[in-house]
This record gives sequence, structure tokens and C-alpha cells, in this order.
Amino acid sequence: MKPVITIFALLVLIGLLLWLGLQMKPEPFPSYTAPATPLQTIPLPDDLPAPVDRFYRQLYGDTIPIIDSAVISGSGRLRINGIILPARFRFTHATGQNYRYYIETTFFGLPLLKVNEHFLNGSARLELPFGTSEGDQVDQGANLALWAEAIWMPSLWLTDGRVCWEALDENSATLIVPFKNDPSASTTEVERFTVSFDPDTGLLQSMRSLRYKGADSTSKTLWINEVMEWQMLGDYTQPVLSAVTWQDEGTPWARFTMLEVVYNTDVSLYIQNSGIE
Repeated sequence: MKPVITIFALLVLIGLLLWLGLQMKPEPFPSYTAPATPLQTIPLPDDLPAPVDRFYRQLYGDTIPIIDSAVISGSGRLRINGIILPARFRFTHATGQNYRYYIETTFFGLPLLKVNEHFLNGSARLELPFGTSEGDQVDQGANLALWAEAIWMPSLWLTDGRVCWEALDENSATLIVPFKNDPSASTTEVERFTVSFDPDTGLLQSMRSLRYKGADSTSKTLWINEVMEWQMLGDYTQPVLSAVTWQDEGTPWARFTMLEVVYNTDVSLYIQNSGIE
């Protein structure tokens, strides 16, 4: 009987240690300290759909900042193969053009899995510990991510001339963004987001689009980006808590807490790197 009790106690102890390791939040990455240039502004356009106009007036008033780059850092939780892992992240954007992700999932606050993803000149490459993903479906998903993550610098949806808004109803609008923007092509491919706004605050609540889930996907899945909380961070009201859900999974696979954002630094070299450096 004693061996059985001992084995049971060891299993409970191991389970408890695993649980504790997955509850511990990692320390954030060191602050991004590259020098930034002052933000220029443009007037708020006067032809926006009503909920879009209200949203921008809530954030910026009558003048819209021109943001050429953004480095966003924070913490989060990611569900990988059914296991929810604590994480820390840094997303680097040359807005509307390129991005780089670096994510570390952690155990007892120590790095466990490292993710490097690049979307450069219209092509994406996702590097995971267990393989690499790239191809047309990955490019389509990365392009949607490029524009969805502009929620951290939403002035881009007004300052980039390739983007436009279309009215839907009093609390939603369609955001149209470019895809495979080839200057030599006679037409430009586009993607669409259905964007919903909180009827009480006017702030953005969710963005919905159809996205390939992986490199081998043959059909698109509804991809939902939600803002759970807005707060003042620096000079602007920011989406400090957000969540990402695939409709067929039903619950968020990723939750992000924004801790820092740095605008308008030179990211031309940094965006090509891997890791936190």
C-alpha cells in the first residue's frame, strides 16, 4: 500500500509543480530605447462613417498622428496544443509594410519555446521550435495580421492612402486593406475586416476577417480580434488587453497585455533580426 501512496503523492507533487510553473508570469523584455522622432499630424478626414469618426475623435481629437513604425512589448498567454502557456512578446512594425514578431513562452518565468516570425516585402516566414511555415496561405494570414495589429497604431488606417472605410451601420464599418500590392498590376487585391465599435464608449471592440489557419489550409476560417480593455498609455488611449480567437475553437488561443509602445524609431535593421536583439 505504501508504494501506491508514494507514487500518488509524487504524481500530485509533479502536477502541482507543473501548474505553478505555468502560472508564473515572465519578466517583461527590457524597454526598447532607440531614439524616436516627433510625430507629425494630419487633420481628421471629414468623410468617415459615423462610428469610425466617433472612434478617432475619442482617441485623437481633430488631428491624426502619422506613425511610421511601432515597437510593441508586453506579456500574454498562448494556447499551444491545448496547454495554456505564459508568454512575453515584442512586435515590431514598419507600419503597413513589414513586421517582425519575437515571442517567448515560459515555465517558471524561464524561456520554454521561442517564436520568430517575419513578414517582409509581402512574404512571411514563421520559425517555431518544431518547424518552419511559409507559403501563400501563410502570406495571406500575415498580411491580415499586419493590418489587424494596427489597432496599436490605428491612425495608420487613415494615413495610408491604400486603406479605406465603408459604412455598415451605426456601430460597425468595413475596413478595406491592400493585399499583394504590386505596383505593376492593373488591379490591387484587397482584404476586408468587419469592425465593431462599443455603442457606449465609441471605442473599437472587435475585428473579424477570413484567414487561412495554416500553410496547409484549403479554406479560410473566421478570425476574431477583440479589445478587452482600453487605457491611457503614454500620450494616447491604447488597447492594453486584447484577445485572438479562431471561430472553430470558440475561445481565445492568445491573450496579449500591452506594456510599452515606442513610435517612429528607425526599425529598418531591427525588423530583420531574430530574438530580442
